[in-house]
Amino acid sequence: MKIIISPAKKMRADCDDLPTASEPAYLDRAQEVLDWLRTLSYDQAKALWTCSDAIASPAYDQLQAADLSGPTVPAVLSYDGIAFTYMAAGVMEEAQLGYLQDHLVILSALYGALRPFDGVVPYRLEMQERAHVAGTRNLYEYWGDAAYRAAMDEDRVVVNLASKEYSRMVGRWLRPGDRMVTCTFASEVAGRLVQKGVYCKMARGEMVRYMAVHGVERPEDLVGFDSPDWRFREDLSQPDELVFVRKA
Repeated sequence: MKIIISPAKKMRADCDDLPTASEPAYLDRAQEVLDWLRTLSYDQAKALWTCSDAIASPAYDQLQAADLSGPTVPAVLSYDGIAFTYMAAGVMEEAQLGYLQDHLVILSALYGALRPFDGVVPYRLEMQERAHVAGTRNLYEYWGDAAYRAAMDEDRVVVNLASKEYSRMVGRWLRPGDRMVTCTFASEVAGRLVQKGVYCKMARGEMVRYMAVHGVERPEDLVGFDSPDWRFREDLSQPDELVFVRKA
């Protein structure tokens, strides 16, 4: 069983907590993406990223200086978003970190797919951005089934904790016999269930931590998720979608 999760836009360039343990599986292809990005002028890169100068300027400088061969930071510690904060890999025990390395796949527009202790450098690139690497129409076409192959082991079961933008990298390639179980986190607002981005990111990180602490090996065991903020709703769930509702 594998777990897929989205990356974060914000990244750290250094980390003294833990060393890298592996190289990204698709490092050569990541270099091809990086080389394409470097062909862009500043204005082209800013338009690709659709962001302000305050964000684009340091990101562009970072892009020009990037060296995928190192020095690098473990992916699970480099990404500095809400989900990774709530995952709290930096304070996990050795066995829990081993679980992450064996089970967690971090999806990436630059790297395709990453194990938690693959060494990475900071970058800015999202899957929906119109990058035409190697003559492709977009990054979904460029990466093809690479993320699917990284996320599908012999059990052929994937727990989906990624956003729609990223889960598509795996979901569109599912074959007969594969199973992808999506965890949906929703809040009740005026009698309706609404997925709120910040809360969803918090819950996804918490869920990864729960799985690592308890050594979860089956999606069915996720119903025991013991967060103080969420409760499992069996009445709203399906075999391939587990629904958790935020407690009032």
